[in-house]
Amino acid sequence: MESLNLPSILTPDFGLLFWMFIAFAVVFFILAKFGFPVITDMVEARKKFIDESLKNARTANEKLAEIQTESEQMLREAREKQAEILKEAAATRDAIIKEAKNKAEIEGSKILEEAKAQIKIEKTNALREIRSQVADLSIKIAEKVIRKELEKEKEQESFILGVLNDIEKETNS
Repeated sequence: MESLNLPSILTPDFGLLFWMFIAFAVVFFILAKFGFPVITDMVEARKKFIDESLKNARTANEKLAEIQTESEQMLREAREKQAEILKEAAATRDAIIKEAKNKAEIEGSKILEEAKAQIKIEKTNALREIRSQVADLSIKIAEKVIRKELEKEKEQESFILGVLNDIEKETNS
């Protein structure tokens, strides 16, 4: 058989393998002594950072949940306060309306009492004036009766009734 002529790297001899092993061992030793600890420390630092980030994220989520609960509580309290304020405003409005009605009733009563008093005064004045007129009319009737000498009582009564009817017609007019 014909042997294939392959490069020496693919079919190494024992000496090349030995030196390759030595080079590998030196590189491995250098990496193990200086490289792997650095890489391991970096991986550990990264792991620690990720763990802290997760812990911070959990803490942030918990705080966010607390804030959300607090905001819901504050919103609930604000709604209750709003309802209380509206209730107080309605009560104040009702009290103002009631007070205004009471004042209006009191003012109405005062005006009515003043009107009644004025009417009473006017009535008294009117009665006084009527009495004065009746007195004047009585005097006039008496004068007319005395002036006219009447012999009979019936003529006197008919004369007085006629005068009174005349006076009544004048008053009604």
